[in-house]
Amino acid sequence: MNLEQKIMADLKTAMLAKDEKGLRSLRAIKAAIILAKTSEGANGEINEAEEMKLLQKLIKQRKDSLEIYKQQNRTDLAQKEQDEIDVIEKFLPKQLDAEELKKILSGIITDVGASSPADMGKVMAAATKQLGGKADGKTISALVKELLTK
Repeated sequence: MNLEQKIMADLKTAMLAKDEKGLRSLRAIKAAIILAKTSEGANGEINEAEEMKLLQKLIKQRKDSLEIYKQQNRTDLAQKEQDEIDVIEKFLPKQLDAEELKKILSGIITDVGASSPADMGKVMAAATKQLGGKADGKTISALVKELLTK
């Protein structure tokens, strides 16, 4: 069952349950999938890697909005964004914790032969490829920077 089918099934369930939070989030995912499928060069299909990228993009957008709302003390809007993040995260693979991530990134740094912050681009390319969907890019970047400056 691909992502679109899972979304449609969950959307139906959320409608029957009158789950407003779930409906809002699932409709946003569905809209993003439709946009991706109808974009130029997509040929009406998107693969699993593109689906993961799409979900990560949706989460990143909501996290950015969440930070802005928190800064402006808009807890009502911040809660809506957090609810949507929680629903979208259900469709992503389990996220790695900091310790697991550090261990994997240390291995990647060794494999790539990186020794200074100047090699960050090589490490990030390999890490993004290997960890697709399992960790946030901002978190990966911060940990790589920390590991390379030691």
